[in-house]
Amino acid sequence: MTTHSRPERVGQEIQAAIGALLTRGELRDPRIGFITITGVKVSPDLRVAKVFYSMLGTDQEKADTQKGLDAAKGFVRREVTSVVQLRVSPEIFFAFDASVGEGDKIDRLLREVRGKEGW
Repeated sequence: MTTHSRPERVGQEIQAAIGALLTRGELRDPRIGFITITGVKVSPDLRVAKVFYSMLGTDQEKADTQKGLDAAKGFVRREVTSVVQLRVSPEIFFAFDASVGEGDKIDRLLREVRGKEGW
């Protein structure tokens, strides 16, 4: 018996489908920089999917990427629907995932402390 719920499984399928879109270079908006899809959270009724992404860059590049992703929502939704077989096509929302940047910051601080203490 599996321990994953249906929304989690659907989220994994959506993440794979969007990752494939990015890998194939089908999102041609120049505002969209190099991004990584870090996760997808799907509502219990499978009607809304919140896609979390991370990227490195300036605040302006992050804002431009968000605008580009928002503009591509319809295309992404259509492509995801063609791959993931669902009764209802989930509405896609993109959200920046700052956890990768925060993890990078913590790692850098730990290296500084180790360097000062002579580890």
